[in-house]
Amino acid sequence: MARPTRKSRRKAEARGRQAETFAALFLQAKLYTILDRRVRLPMGEVDLIAKRGSILAFVEVKQRPTRALCQQAVPPQSWQRIARTAESWAGKRGFTQDLDWRYDLIAVTPFSLPHHFKDYWRP
Repeated sequence: MARPTRKSRRKAEARGRQAETFAALFLQAKLYTILDRRVRLPMGEVDLIAKRGSILAFVEVKQRPTRALCQQAVPPQSWQRIARTAESWAGKRGFTQDLDWRYDLIAVTPFSLPHHFKDYWRP
């Protein structure tokens, strides 16, 4: 398999940002408050962090041709990095475990609204 070019990586990055924006708007329409986006820490990253009531959701966004491919795109090791990042982020901002933490997946597929898989993964 050929190595991706700088141009193709930039295009993929732009598509990812667009999918994250679409997912954030979708969550806001569902009355979630977006607390942070594109959180990058030494231990990993989280695409979106959202809150609704007592739920604190750490959301991974994947854009693929099908929902099934979105679901397959995040291996367990990635979820573990997301969980470590979530703990660090929440600790720095004073969010305690008294909120119901959840790890969600939002699948962005062509010609449809995003699909929100709530509580998709558990540490």
